[in-house]
Amino acid sequence: MSRLAECPILRRRRWLLTRDFSFVWWSQVLSQVADGVSKLALLWFVYSITGSALKTTVIGLLQTLPPIVLGPVIGVVVDRLPKKTILIVSDLARGLLIGLIPCWVSVESFTIEALYLLTFLYGIATAMFVPTLSSSVPLMVEKEQLTAANALLQGTTSLGIIIGPVISGLGIAFSGSQDVLCINAVTYLASAALLFPLRLSVGMMTSPPKSRRTTAIEDLFDGIRYTLISRRTILALIMLASLYTFGSGAFTTLFPVFGKRLLSLGPVEVGYLWSWLGVGLLLVSLCLVRLTEWELRCRVSVIAWSSAVGGLALCGLVWTSNIMVATLLVLLIGMGLGTWTPIAWGIIQEISPTHMVGRVMALYTAIATATSMAGMTFFGWLIEVSSESASLVGIGVVLLALAMCSLWFRRFVA
Repeated sequence: MSRLAECPILRRRRWLLTRDFSFVWWSQVLSQVADGVSKLALLWFVYSITGSALKTTVIGLLQTLPPIVLGPVIGVVVDRLPKKTILIVSDLARGLLIGLIPCWVSVESFTIEALYLLTFLYGIATAMFVPTLSSSVPLMVEKEQLTAANALLQGTTSLGIIIGPVISGLGIAFSGSQDVLCINAVTYLASAALLFPLRLSVGMMTSPPKSRRTTAIEDLFDGIRYTLISRRTILALIMLASLYTFGSGAFTTLFPVFGKRLLSLGPVEVGYLWSWLGVGLLLVSLCLVRLTEWELRCRVSVIAWSSAVGGLALCGLVWTSNIMVATLLVLLIGMGLGTWTPIAWGIIQEISPTHMVGRVMALYTAIATATSMAGMTFFGWLIEVSSESASLVGIGVVLLALAMCSLWFRRFVA
């Protein structure tokens, strides 16, 4: 009997979203659309003027450096300061850096180096936002709803991928990358505005429940010890996350390169194809909302099977030049990539103390992001020395390896 057959879907009696979760969800819709618009505009701008896949990956690398270098410190800040404030300030900063500043710089002065600097600062704001968002989820929903809540948040990511690249592609074709980035600032500002009515239920706990207050340094080492030593389940999860981001980070960063050089697509067509990646993410996110009460082993089995499907679809993308077939394969890739984050985040939120979720998620993000950087660098280099086809097949093999390792991990979880 299939392992998935052992995991019956339990009926949910009510809609998961609370008042506060709904504010976060709608804010994330706008924020993710803004991210989708910015990402394609940035990548297309760099690749168009340099013609180098390796230089294009610099945009992705600059966004991944802050969570790697500052991750442990960011986790302490997230656990000690009001999460609502961090979320709002992060959105405002991203709108300023990637939206308003490009409007103020003349076309002649707007160099690649300046864009790289803005991207790095943008990465710092995003590095603050992600662990803050994930550590806020347990303050808005019940424990048994965590996987569903994370799936709904991933649904906003998929909506951003569906809508953002299409808007960005059309804007690039008819106006230009700089104008797209300027207009996109409004979306980030609207996202921040939606968070002002937010109220988190546990009163913004900023320190562990001890008889004495701990220092920031003590919090830092407590978080590292708990994440990497005390809880082996979290350490194993981080190792699997590293494998996942090694492949997925490279694929999403190099997507415009694959579209332009393998399928001979322009910015509008690449935006269209990228949107179907978002459709796949959205479909699997909706399915995960229904699986929120499955036992942990069953959820890990879902990761394994979906990763296998995504890996096979990536390998298949090499053998087609038909846009319709490529669209179907990209849809399957999106579904294959879409199960990891909601389930992994849910596991961490379930087993970690509330006052330490920020530190655990920041360390998780730092390590996984480091391997994402390694994947972007390696597969970008592989395109330069070999071919786009070799790079795609390599990413597919990584996802197949993740599927096998997830089945191994399943044996050790409760």
